[in-house]
Amino acid sequence: MDSQPDTSLRIDAHHHVWDLAVRDLPWTRDIPVLNRSFSMANLRPHLRRAGIGATVVVQTSTAVEETTDLLALAARDEHVRAVVGWTDVTDPAIGEALDRLQEGPGGTALAGIRHAVQDEPDNQWLHREEVHRGVKAIGAAGLVYELLVRQDQLPMAVKVVEDLPEVSFVLNHAGNPEVAPDALAPWAAFMGRLGRRTNVAVKLSGLVTRSPTPHTPFLAAYTDVLLNQLGPERVMFGSDWPVCLLAASYDQTVAVAAALTDRLSPYEQAQVHGGTAARWYRMNAH
Repeated sequence: MDSQPDTSLRIDAHHHVWDLAVRDLPWTRDIPVLNRSFSMANLRPHLRRAGIGATVVVQTSTAVEETTDLLALAARDEHVRAVVGWTDVTDPAIGEALDRLQEGPGGTALAGIRHAVQDEPDNQWLHREEVHRGVKAIGAAGLVYELLVRQDQLPMAVKVVEDLPEVSFVLNHAGNPEVAPDALAPWAAFMGRLGRRTNVAVKLSGLVTRSPTPHTPFLAAYTDVLLNQLGPERVMFGSDWPVCLLAASYDQTVAVAAALTDRLSPYEQAQVHGGTAARWYRMNAH
């Protein structure tokens, strides 16, 4: 994270693409708006309208083949500048698996690894010895480890950030908080602990789908906590497209994020909407 990114570049730090003809996603079957394929061709008009010049595409399945496909996409697509993929974090040979991904087509775009910890019933999963070993290997490979957790798993997520200061972490979707007045304080306490750790950034993403409406004032309260506890240089905007379509269009999601950060200075806005992602994903190195 010591590179000097182009702070004028607007970045969507979290979106997905998938082709159901290539790889089934069972979790979409009962969600009509998501149970179809989504490509960069679908997203590109929205990116151009929003003035977003680069994106980070994120895994959706526990298949290393998807990561290979996403890296190939990054190699040929004008917008995809970084990939957060998947590989088995518990694999004793994870270092070799990461080497294969980084040395393959588009491999220089590999910026991070994610596992859907939110689907793990064990609230100590991140503390398992084999998981710690794998996360350390991800950090040693120069990659970030993305934390996708439920709110009740935040204690586990915060502790692994504290226990492994040598690893760079990115917390997805602000930790998937419950957006409600009585839920703010407990979640904010965890963000305060993360704020004291320089090895973690947080994505301002996924909140529109957790709110009664995408324009609820509660979103401003949650965003203010992130900005106050971590600072704009450790907060990054992500659309979570196409999942955001459950609550708002891509354009609406971008507009909500802009409104939530309009109190910031131009420099600080540039960090949230580009600079932070460029640093944490080392885009200048690609």
